[in-house]
Amino acid sequence: MAGGESGRSFEYTPTWVVALVCFVIVFISVFAERALHKLGRCFKHKNQEALFEALQKLKEELMLLGFISLLLTVFQGLISNICIPNRLANIMLPCKMETLQHLTANNGRRLLAEVVLDKCSEGHVPFLSLEALHQLHIFIFVLAVVYVVFCASTMVLGGLKIREWRHWERSIRNEASRHHRVHAPHLHLQEFMGRTGRYWRKFRVVSWMAAFFKQFYGSVTRSDYTALRLGFIREHCPSNPNYDFYKYLMRTLEQDFKKIIGISWYLWMFVVIFLLMNIAGWHAYFWMSFLPLILLLIVGAKLEHIITQLAKDAAERSGDVEGIPVRLSDELFWFHRPTLVLYLIHFILFQNSFEIAFFFWIWTTYGFKSCIMEGLDFVIPRLVIGVIVQVLCSYSTLPLYALVTQMGSMFKQTVFDEFTHDLILTWAKDRKFASSEANESMSKLTTEPTNPVCLSQQPVSEIELSCPNKS
Repeated sequence: MAGGESGRSFEYTPTWVVALVCFVIVFISVFAERALHKLGRCFKHKNQEALFEALQKLKEELMLLGFISLLLTVFQGLISNICIPNRLANIMLPCKMETLQHLTANNGRRLLAEVVLDKCSEGHVPFLSLEALHQLHIFIFVLAVVYVVFCASTMVLGGLKIREWRHWERSIRNEASRHHRVHAPHLHLQEFMGRTGRYWRKFRVVSWMAAFFKQFYGSVTRSDYTALRLGFIREHCPSNPNYDFYKYLMRTLEQDFKKIIGISWYLWMFVVIFLLMNIAGWHAYFWMSFLPLILLLIVGAKLEHIITQLAKDAAERSGDVEGIPVRLSDELFWFHRPTLVLYLIHFILFQNSFEIAFFFWIWTTYGFKSCIMEGLDFVIPRLVIGVIVQVLCSYSTLPLYALVTQMGSMFKQTVFDEFTHDLILTWAKDRKFASSEANESMSKLTTEPTNPVCLSQQPVSEIELSCPNKS
C-alpha cells in the first residue's frame, strides 16, 4: 500500500524529505563531534590531561549508546514479532488495568489500528510493542545525558568549593617559608584537636551524631586542612615541607573524575532492577529516591568521623613534639579501602540522575497526569530529594572525599606533577630491558596513575621522588 494509516514506506517517500532529514542528522552529529574535538584540544592546550582522558571516556560512553541504539533498531522487528500469552502480559504492570481500559475507550481508533497490525494469534500479545520499544530507546538516551550532566555539574561545583582552599595553601606555604620549617600554626592545631570535644563527645554514639550534623555546616575548616596537610607531608614528603598539597588534591580529583563519568556494567544492572520493580501500587521509585540521600548522609558522616578520629589520636599524642600530628592509616576506612568511598559516590550520582531522568522522561512522554507519576504527593518529595542530594554532594561530600581519602596509608601517583610523572615513566621504560633486577625494581613506578602507592617503608632517597614541587 502506497499510503494509509500506517504511513508511507521509503519507496513512496519524496526524495527531498529523505535528503533533508539525512542532512539535519549529519549536521548535528558532525557539529557535536567537532565540538568535542575542540574541547579536547582546549584541555590539551591547558595541560589538563586528566580532563582530556575523561572526555575520551565520555566519547566511549557515547559510542556505547550508539551501539545500544543500533541493536534496538535492528532487532525491533524481531522483538515485536515475539508473542506471549495474555496472562503473562497482565502481571507486574506499571499501571493498573483500569487505566488501560480507560485509555482504550478514549483512543479506540488508534488502538484498533494497532490491533490490525498485530501478528499474534488470539489470546497472545506482542512481547514488546514498537511504541514501547521506541520509548525505551529514548529513556536510555535521556538517562545517559542526564547522568553526564549531573556528574559534570557536581565536579564543577565541588571544584569551585575546593578552590577556596587555595588561599589556605598559599598562606601556609608563605608562613612556612618565613620560618624555614614545616610550619603549622599552634592555634590551628589546637582548634583541630578540639574537634574531640569534652568528655561526653568521646562516646561513640555522640561522636557519630556530631559527625553527622557537622557535614551540613563547615564540613572542612582551615584547621582541618592545615592539620591533615601537615600529616600527609610528614608521612610522604618529609624532605619537602613546601609541597603543594592543594595541587595534589586537584590532580587526584581530576583523575577520579574519569572513573565516575562512565556508566559501569553494574550500574546498567541497577537500571534493569529498577525498571523491574516499577509495579503499580509499590511506589518503588518514591522509596528508591531516598536511597541516594541515605547513602550520601552515611558517607558524609563517615568522612567527618574519620577527621574526628584523627583529631582524637593527635590529641592523645600531643605531648610528642616531634611526632606526626595526624597519623595516616587505612584502618579508618570501611574494609580498609579509601577508594570504596569513590564507588559509593559514583552510585549515588547515578541513582540520583536516574530518578531525575525517569521523571522528565515520563513527563515529556506521557504527561504530568500519567499513572506512573503517582500524584504530587510522590513527585514533589522526589524532586526535592534530588536537588538536596546534588547540592550536598557538590558542596560537602565531594570536598570531604577529596581531602579525607588522602589520609590512608597509601597515596596515588598524582602526587607527582605531570612533568615528573612523565619523566619517571620514560626513565622506567628505558631501564625496563636493562636487566631483570631493574625490571622488578621499576614495577612500582610503572603502574597506572590512579593506582595507590605505599612509600611508608621506602628509603629516604625514594621518598624524595614524591616531592616534585620543591621551592
